[in-house]
Amino acid sequence: MVGVVSLVIAAIVGLSVPADEATGLKSAVCRILHPLSGAEACSSGDYAGDEGGGDDGGGGGGGGPDDPFVPNGDPFEPARCLLSQDQTKDTVVIQIVFIKISSSETVKLQQWSDGTVTLERVNETSGGVTASISAGIPGLKDWGGSAKLSGTFLAGSGNGGQWLFNGHKSDDPQADLEANLKDAQQFAAYLKANDGCKFQSGYNPGAAMGACAQDAASKKPDLAPELAPDVDITKTSIEASGNASFGGKFKGGGKGGKGDGPKDLGKISGEVLNGTMTEDVVVMRSHSGPNAGKITFIYTFTVKGSAGAGGVATGEKMQQVSVTYDAAAYDQEEKDGAAHRPEKLLITTSQEAGDGTGLKIEAGANAGPVTIDVGGGGGSTKSQIHTESAEVILDNDTDSTIVEDWLRGKGNPAKNPLPSPSDAAEVPDSDASDLERLLHDKGKLSRLDYNANTDWWNASLGIGFGLSAGQISLGFKIFGIEMTHESKNQTITGNPTYATGPKSGGARPWVEWKNCTQTKPIPT
Repeated sequence: MVGVVSLVIAAIVGLSVPADEATGLKSAVCRILHPLSGAEACSSGDYAGDEGGGDDGGGGGGGGPDDPFVPNGDPFEPARCLLSQDQTKDTVVIQIVFIKISSSETVKLQQWSDGTVTLERVNETSGGVTASISAGIPGLKDWGGSAKLSGTFLAGSGNGGQWLFNGHKSDDPQADLEANLKDAQQFAAYLKANDGCKFQSGYNPGAAMGACAQDAASKKPDLAPELAPDVDITKTSIEASGNASFGGKFKGGGKGGKGDGPKDLGKISGEVLNGTMTEDVVVMRSHSGPNAGKITFIYTFTVKGSAGAGGVATGEKMQQVSVTYDAAAYDQEEKDGAAHRPEKLLITTSQEAGDGTGLKIEAGANAGPVTIDVGGGGGSTKSQIHTESAEVILDNDTDSTIVEDWLRGKGNPAKNPLPSPSDAAEVPDSDASDLERLLHDKGKLSRLDYNANTDWWNASLGIGFGLSAGQISLGFKIFGIEMTHESKNQTITGNPTYATGPKSGGARPWVEWKNCTQTKPIPT
């Protein structure tokens, strides 16, 4: 775990991660999670193909779950794109000695260019271990300067749902978007009020039927969906993280001020580096809407981090694979032990870089070996996100088998563990894999750019215990609680493009994505 955390911090400080390095980090995590299967299973692709999860990163551009028509006369143009996304995440972390337990809720409100809106809510609980080591800085010994490196490893699971708002349908997607967004915002307010009623009643359904429930019901939109979501979401995640902080200790005289040695009175420190590596597996089972009867597995690998105190630079790289099956057929194939037949493949990559202002500090007071720490901070970051997507509808056995073999590490492997959507527009090399040729010949390729604004705040309280041996000290919390809130809005910008079908010579030129530019995002 220490080795993985060190790799995370080293890779992230540069704010970009080469593809081979990201793959190496993913392989390291796989070997930790699957020590009995070893490196061979991790490199074979069996691990990545077993179950699914994650988030859509910068927002996919590959169209909806099914493209019911050929837009603008070009079968290679995706039907829709993500225009805007508002995301809030609230996290509470409790630490008892070396054990960490985390609980979070993430809510996403997404606007799509075809006039539809989706509302997604996922609750997740994680558990794991954490540790830290600190050392004095020789040049600042008299002042008490010190540096600390901390690492955490968490594994979690969660569930939630996604609601689709597409009740308003006309020839004007802009008007549809405005009406559907209003319904979604009203329904989000209803869900929040309904949760408050459950809390007040102690989760007693009878008590929740009173005035509080009536007030919550009054917030329902005219076209309110059922409480049951259109899509059920289950999620598992693995996270390795690390951070570094620098600070100093407050020194006092000896007992009674008689000079019998300095006494530690407390400390103050600030975080200057942090990095996180996350692997998510999300399973989305659709009950209604255009994707009814489908099951989608989403595998997401993300490396991100920030550096700086006061002025913060951030970076993130995401790689994601989404595979859709017929749910009934998939369940039967699982039961029979038969090979699966995927119906759609979507590969999405994104890179984000930005900067802003922010500060996270911790102050503490000592009572012998026991310390009481209070921390907090906040900040705001502006960043740019570049997203690329490649979507393939698998409408025959040959294409379906190519994708399933690739997921399982069989057949003719791709040169890159995850082929780049942008590279798929170029003429394939003579040694291109079956998957790379499939993406080039039939993939719907798209590129999008977003501007993003992120606001966050953090507060913590901890009771710790420390032991020192010269310059090195080992400290841990007996108990701690930490709360974090993050709000992020991303809005499409620039000129969305997609790649047309192969032209003379085999290349696929990039052109204006009209299905993406026909509708403008609505500020929220």
